[in-house]
Amino acid sequence: MPYIEDFLTTKEEEEIIEAIRIAERETSGEIRVHLEQKCDIDVYERALEVFHILKMDNTRQQNGVLIYVAVDNKAFVIFGDQGINNVVGSDFWNSTRDKISSQFKSGNFKQGIIDGIHEAGKVLSKHFPWEHGDRNELDNTISKG
Repeated sequence: MPYIEDFLTTKEEEEIIEAIRIAERETSGEIRVHLEQKCDIDVYERALEVFHILKMDNTRQQNGVLIYVAVDNKAFVIFGDQGINNVVGSDFWNSTRDKISSQFKSGNFKQGIIDGIHEAGKVLSKHFPWEHGDRNELDNTISKG
């Protein structure tokens, strides 16, 4: 697998950040993407750790979504905070996972992440619509570890 620095080009990273910005215009929810070269523990457990490290559990409405990708493991996790899990069914997570997975299987990593962001944004805007005074609580940049 490519080194973490080569997983996405600078242009692809910019497109992902723009997709986050656009998705968050319609919701108070927060979406983050985190990339790691390798995960030495269960990827779900690591995604939970990263969620806390990025302080995604500190949003006012508990409506953060993390797309975590472990490059060498060829694995990813979509992790949502308690506020989201209380209002969406498991079919949301499954459909979002399937959209990302189908693109990843074809080697379209950027598009898979963007598809996941669009899907998460669409559902977040339904349950957590943007309201006057909402502010961006978390950084939109792609974090790496």
